[in-house]
Amino acid sequence: MSAALTRVALIQMSCEPSTEANLAKAVARVREAAQAGAKLICLPELFRAQYFCQREDHALFSVAEPIPGPSTAALSELVREYSLVVVASLFERRAPGLYHNTAAILDYASDRPDNIAAVYRKMHIPDDPLYYEKFYFTPGDLGFSAQKTSAGPIGTLVCWDQWYPEAARLTALHGAETLFYPTAIGWHPSEKAEFGERQYDAWQTIQRAHAIANGVYVCSVNRVGHEHGDVDHERTLMRGPGDHTPASGLEFWGGSFIADPFGRVLVQASHDKEEILYADLDPAEVETTRQHWPFLRDRRIDAYGGITKRFLD
Repeated sequence: MSAALTRVALIQMSCEPSTEANLAKAVARVREAAQAGAKLICLPELFRAQYFCQREDHALFSVAEPIPGPSTAALSELVREYSLVVVASLFERRAPGLYHNTAAILDYASDRPDNIAAVYRKMHIPDDPLYYEKFYFTPGDLGFSAQKTSAGPIGTLVCWDQWYPEAARLTALHGAETLFYPTAIGWHPSEKAEFGERQYDAWQTIQRAHAIANGVYVCSVNRVGHEHGDVDHERTLMRGPGDHTPASGLEFWGGSFIADPFGRVLVQASHDKEEILYADLDPAEVETTRQHWPFLRDRRIDAYGGITKRFLD
């Protein structure tokens, strides 16, 4: 591998009911990726727990942790040992009754003793069947940003942010040359046969479009496995087509991928297996692509005022 390239690793993993087990698995996978030469590593959204947003339950706020906290402390040890940058998506307890879906960027070169170089709080919060995130998360208040890291300038967005070209554009305009999207997205089992293929294709296509429109790499990492949002998840006898109850659960579709600034998929993971996805990214590709496809040059910034309106009646 050329010294000019940056090896990126995406940790596609399943999650267990035990938060301790999930953190231990994440630490082990980050170590494995680092030993394989990765310097920039991203974990999936809310990797420390199963996807608890399938139901609204006040008891589940106990899953949250402060930042810095136990998860960042465990990952910080690896960051220092292997000279890494790690993106860790966490359920942040900011204050009593105030919680965020937050990505922490840890960098061995950070001046802070906890190695936290920056945090991003998820801006777009969904509220859909089995994705009841508005119950848990306050929308982000830090805006969109980029972070200069020891592995290059990056921007972090989170899951539902994937569908918004404005978020990708603003993050790129702040200087990000690689966008990371920690993700927890899956199929409702009763819909998979009819809609599954087109849902995944839409998810990947819009993110590839972000790569093309902004001349950046896009790295999207998802979880895998069938998780239930109901403690009594064996109670499924009445389940039928179109069932979106917690008993039906979600089948997380994996399919993590890395796209280059031309939108080409460099590597893609399976839909049902845990794996670590690697790619060696060339920062010169960003410059070259933007020279030949100068979308940023030709933007009509004098004509976009309407984009800040909810709708142009």
